[in-house]
Amino acid sequence: MQVTTGTVINGKVVVEGSTLPEGTLVTVLSRGAKESFSLTREEGDELLEAMAEIDRGEFVELDDLLDSLPRRN
Repeated sequence: MQVTTGTVINGKVVVEGSTLPEGTLVTVLSRGAKESFSLTREEGDELLEAMAEIDRGEFVELDDLLDSLPRRN
């Protein structure tokens, strides 16, 4: 896995400074057109590890998480 940054140009994500092979499956995280997003090297490493955990099936389904929360009356 790798973390890279891109820009939407004519409706397509263009990644500068990094080459991804044709057909690469990517995930796009957008905070909005006017908000920036940057990570420190450590934060990037944490994000990659979290993504690897998900790939290994080490996560909690949303319904299970919601069921585990205390109910408010």
